Amino acid sequence: METKTIKTERASVLKPKPDSATLKFGATFTDHMFLMNHTDGIGWHDPRIVPYGPIALEPSSMVFHYAQEVFEGLKAYRRADGGVQLFRPWDNVRRLNRSCARLCIPQLDEELALKGIEQLVQIDEGWVPSAPQTSLYIRPFVIATDPAVGVHASHTYLFCIIACPVGSYYPAGMNPVSIYVESEDVRAVKGGTGDAKTGGNYAASLRAGERAEQSGYSQVLWLDGVHRKYIEEVGAMNVLFKINGEIVTPPLGGSILPGITRQSCLDLLKSWELPVSERPITVDELFAAAENGALEEAWGSGTAAVISPIGELCWNKKKVSINGGEIGPVTQRLYDTLTGIQWGSIPDPFGWTLTL
Repeated sequence: METKTIKTERASVLKPKPDSATLKFGATFTDHMFLMNHTDGIGWHDPRIVPYGPIALEPSSMVFHYAQEVFEGLKAYRRADGGVQLFRPWDNVRRLNRSCARLCIPQLDEELALKGIEQLVQIDEGWVPSAPQTSLYIRPFVIATDPAVGVHASHTYLFCIIACPVGSYYPAGMNPVSIYVESEDVRAVKGGTGDAKTGGNYAASLRAGERAEQSGYSQVLWLDGVHRKYIEEVGAMNVLFKINGEIVTPPLGGSILPGITRQSCLDLLKSWELPVSERPITVDELFAAAENGALEEAWGSGTAAVISPIGELCWNKKKVSINGGEIGPVTQRLYDTLTGIQWGSIPDPFGWTLTL
């Protein structure tokens, strides 16, 4: 790599900022973006921040044909004192590199990637909203850019970071969502790309997601791809359950995305001295626990929604309600604590935040 200095080209015309009260998730993007190229024999080079705009690519670029790409998602938060902070950004950069390794993409300089995130947010700081429950969503991604049709790893890549102000991921906010257990399609298998954050995983989930939405459900709960009986994760989130006082979540094993919010939940729960178990759980066990009252709470965890309480599950036309369709006390405490740390309204004893 030639240099760690990030060149900056400021936009000559700034875009009007959207009303914080009507923000839609992922719809409006800031004035600038970060770009950096990789070329075999040179490495990653030419880090720069430029005005946000279209990227010119050959129609034969390999990302279009063989899906060699990875991405991340994190947020910047406006504190009450007007400052801005990030939540565990170094973990997103590390996970991006793990995804790169799985997709045969060259490793990024993690210090430089983090610096790119920081500087982009600082330049577009005016886009970080201050209204309650709003934030600046940050999307780093890497795409293969070789103009070639042939099944092999690309020799050139583009690393890009874009950002958009967002409100709540779910229009219903913190109201419990209904989840459909998918029995036909599978998301991933061990040895595949399930633990990498790559677009192909999400494309493969769209059909089941549309079926769930048509039936009135917010998300799909995936089962494992081999036995079709072990709980894995929800479409855009990891998933956790409180069963007979114990918090249970499926273990990481190669087919589940290692969520940063998931790990934050586990760290908090353990610090509160609550019993936590990362173990396999079958859909039969889950529904039996719901029917006999042992399933006390259920929630999803992820960067976009933070914590999303689950009020209803449907599997093979069988429906069960969780906690009477209300938010449970552990779910609420996790949400309040995580968002409090993220927005800087409560202390951060874990060293998770980075002030800009």
